[in-house]
Amino acid sequence: MKLSKDTLQAIYDDARARLPNEACGFIVRKDRVSRYTPAPNTAQNPAEDFKISAEAWAEAEDQGEIVAIVHSHPGQSARLSHADRVSMEGTGLPWLVVEVRQGEPVGHLIHEPAGYQAPLIGRPFRHGVLDCYTLVRDYYHRELGIGLPNYERDDGWWDKGQDLYRENFEAAGFAPCDPADLRQGDLIVMQVRSPVANHAGVYLADGKLKTEPDHHPVPGSILHHLYGRDSKRDLFGGFFAEAARFYMRHKDSPYG
Repeated sequence: MKLSKDTLQAIYDDARARLPNEACGFIVRKDRVSRYTPAPNTAQNPAEDFKISAEAWAEAEDQGEIVAIVHSHPGQSARLSHADRVSMEGTGLPWLVVEVRQGEPVGHLIHEPAGYQAPLIGRPFRHGVLDCYTLVRDYYHRELGIGLPNYERDDGWWDKGQDLYRENFEAAGFAPCDPADLRQGDLIVMQVRSPVANHAGVYLADGKLKTEPDHHPVPGSILHHLYGRDSKRDLFGGFFAEAARFYMRHKDSPYG
């Protein structure tokens, strides 16, 4: 991607002006001319993350063709995090990332989508991008060939009067199942330091992942992603069994 000096300068100026927060925006092309269009950073913690609203996307599309996403990394390199890589694949667009050191942009990298998928085991946590529900969706898609809907969800939704798991089970294709007859791929939803059930894990009867066969089996475990930790498998029992509130099976499960 070739950008003019004026476009790059506008990107760098925006990255500097929005410190200590991350800047974000679009490269928009119209009549063969590309320019930078800033967007508000609506992330809950804009100093460490960025989020662009649907309204900002629509406004940018009104100006021309969006050909790349831009954001800055204050105090960090211009390399992509795991969450960035997943999000980039979701947009299907190149990402330009500006490295900012000691208050000044020092360079940038342009990254292209390449089909990256975060591993099911060992992925880092970032709410809304790599969290417990993302892991459930990825497991069902990769291991069972079942597509689950995604839901817009703010960090801490469980403390804001929402009950997303309870409210969306049926629409996502799940029905209650007998906890005494748990089978591969069943969904277990738990209540962890919350007024409502807010954490989900997938039951692995044989403890195996077909798409990640190098991991040793852990029969009777759950594949899950606790807040702020890497995704992993834990034996289902003790704390997790006590925290369990719902046991669900998908209507299209091959183990139903």
